[in-house]
Amino acid sequence: MKNFLRDNGLSLVLAAIFLLLLAGQAFTGWHVYNEEELEHGSNALSLRDYLGTGHFMESVFENWESEFLQMAAYVVLTAFLFQKGSAESNDPEGEESETQLSTHTPRPLLKGGWKLKLYEHSLSLALLGLFAVSFIGHLLGGARLHNQENLQHGKASISVGQYLGSSQFWFESFQNWQSEFLAVLAIVVLSIWLREKNSAESKEMTAPHSSTGK
Repeated sequence: MKNFLRDNGLSLVLAAIFLLLLAGQAFTGWHVYNEEELEHGSNALSLRDYLGTGHFMESVFENWESEFLQMAAYVVLTAFLFQKGSAESNDPEGEESETQLSTHTPRPLLKGGWKLKLYEHSLSLALLGLFAVSFIGHLLGGARLHNQENLQHGKASISVGQYLGSSQFWFESFQNWQSEFLAVLAIVVLSIWLREKNSAESKEMTAPHSSTGK
C-alpha cells in the first residue's frame, strides 16, 4: 500500500482535490439556485434534484469543455510546433529517438498496423473525445437552463439546435476557451526563464534559458 500511494500520489491527490471542489461547486450552486428560485416564487429543490438541473450541468460541462479543448490542442500542437527555450516544447534541434522494444513495450507497438496508428494518436483522441462529451453536456445543460429561465419570464422555449446557434452559448464557450489558451501560453513562455525546483514541468535549475525541453 505504501508503494501504491507513492507511485500514484500525484493522480490520487489531484482526484481528491477535484472531487472536493466539485462537491463544493454542487453545494454552493445548489444554494444559489434555490435563492433564485425562491425570488421567482418557485419551490426550492433538494441537492439530489439540483444535480439534474441545467444550472448545475451547464456550469460543470462548460468548464470541462474548455479544459479538454486546451489539453487536446496542446498535445497536438506540441507534436510539430516549437518554442525555443521552453520546458513545454520539444527541442527544434533534437533528433527523433528510435523506439526500443522490450518486454514492457505496449502491445500496439508490437502488433503494428491500424492498432499502432490508433495508439500513436490515442492521447489526443481521448482528450478530443472528452471535449466532445463536455461540449454536448454544456449544450444540453445550457439549453435546459435557458428554457427554464424563459419559462419564468413567460417566453417560449427553444430547441437545442437554436441554443447552439445563440450568442449566449458561444459567449459562454469563448470566455472559457480564451482563458485556457492564455494559461497555456503563459506556462510555455514563462518556463523559458523561470524554474520550479523538482517540478516535472520545469527545466533543471542549472539549465540555460536557451535549453529547450525538460
